[in-house]
Amino acid sequence: MKPLESSVIKFIKKHHVLTFATSNNNEPYCANCFYAYMEEENCLVFASEESTKHIQDALKQRLVAGSIVLETHIIGKIQGIQFNGQIFLPQDDFAQKAKHTYVKRFPFARLMNTTLWVIELTFIKMTDNYLGFGKKILWNKE
Repeated sequence: MKPLESSVIKFIKKHHVLTFATSNNNEPYCANCFYAYMEEENCLVFASEESTKHIQDALKQRLVAGSIVLETHIIGKIQGIQFNGQIFLPQDDFAQKAKHTYVKRFPFARLMNTTLWVIELTFIKMTDNYLGFGKKILWNKE
């Protein structure tokens, strides 16, 4: 697997809210979630109840698209990523590692009774105007 550029990793680690879109029966839906990044696995971990629309959709169609962005009015500071990935419910040792990663980032999560989900990233496009207007960095898992 081709490694991610360090600037992409730094950006993902710096932020904590993602938006992702699901689709079911040709009906799109978006959700915003706090996330933690598992760098070694290149996965995003987030908490959500199974009863939510976005998780119900994802259980029927695991492929999702999403974004993480820096909100700014200054053109030269625009940064953000768009991604594709697959959602899954982590199991066994991976579930413990995902929980450790999430709780380390969000200690309040220890008090929550929720389910953790993982998005395995398969494609990333980062726009980074710090590197030049409209500069794009592309990454594919394959």
